[in-house]
Amino acid sequence: MRRFPMRPLAVLATVGTLVLTGCGTETGAPGGRVSSERTSGEQVAADGASVDGASAGRASGDRAGRTIRAQKVMQLTRTHPETGMTLLEGPVLDENGRLYVVDVTAPEGMPKVMRVDVRNKTFRAVSTEGRAAYTSAQFSPYDGRLYLTDFAHGEIVSMAADGSDRRTFFSGGIDGAPMNPDDLAFDRDGHLYISDSRGLSEGTAQGRVVRISRDGEDVDDLAAPNGISFDEEYRGLWFSELTENRISYLRLDARGKVTSRHTAIRVDGGIAQTDSIAVDADGNLYQGLHGRPAMAVYSRNGEHLATVELPARTTGLESATNVAITPGGTKAYMTVSGPGGGFLYTFDALAKGTRQSNGG
Repeated sequence: MRRFPMRPLAVLATVGTLVLTGCGTETGAPGGRVSSERTSGEQVAADGASVDGASAGRASGDRAGRTIRAQKVMQLTRTHPETGMTLLEGPVLDENGRLYVVDVTAPEGMPKVMRVDVRNKTFRAVSTEGRAAYTSAQFSPYDGRLYLTDFAHGEIVSMAADGSDRRTFFSGGIDGAPMNPDDLAFDRDGHLYISDSRGLSEGTAQGRVVRISRDGEDVDDLAAPNGISFDEEYRGLWFSELTENRISYLRLDARGKVTSRHTAIRVDGGIAQTDSIAVDADGNLYQGLHGRPAMAVYSRNGEHLATVELPARTTGLESATNVAITPGGTKAYMTVSGPGGGFLYTFDALAKGTRQSNGG
């Protein structure tokens, strides 16, 4: 999750204690609502002006690796007047191939969770209620429900795929400290691993990776983690650290206990910062960037393989937060946001998608 400007913070404070200094994009003057947005029913995506990624910042190893040009699929949101911005996150495909996306800054009554029909370029609001700021989404392999992180209120909630039967799965602090849950990953047994970005607003390294099982929690303190994903063999966790511009690796034992940790990849992002992360079937890492609408792709050994860029002369976009790669296929859907609105872009991934490249 990214850095919010101060004006939206003042508005979103009414949505809860939204200390989202690590959770948004700087925006220009707020625009109007999408004319087709409604609180329920089928909605035709706004097809606004094209948007472009020539902003400053470089991923590590831009001197190597090839460029992959993403293509625009559709526009989902415009800047919300109530919050001064829009921020798409958490793309995830269900078992029927339907794509779900969250809008972190959507005010109450506007779509916070959307189900997207990419073929027909329409979307349906799944959830509009409450003051939550959902920052990631993933379906559980244990119960099949959609799990979401609420950064604003320190909660993990779950719901049915149609948005019904909303439940609070986790709420409260860990070891006496409140949570700001950002991204999540499930292991094979359905235990949750959460990147807790607590401390971003103070600029202190108070973040943690939190393991939440069905019978309790295990906590390991880290420096402001953001993205999180298991490797292709579930032997360890990759996690990105927004304030450090690095990707680290956490080795786990069979019980999910930490056995080692080391810095794996340093990202020379310039003004851009490391955001959410995904892993494909070959173990390649897709590192989202906040501050630049692009995504850097690395091998599991740290080699820079490619950079996913938007088409030339696109304007109004400032971040590429996350990606979902079709399980068993290579079609990738990337969430991109900025003053120009919230968009879906697509590209061909380097390898097939798995659970670790589908949400979180």
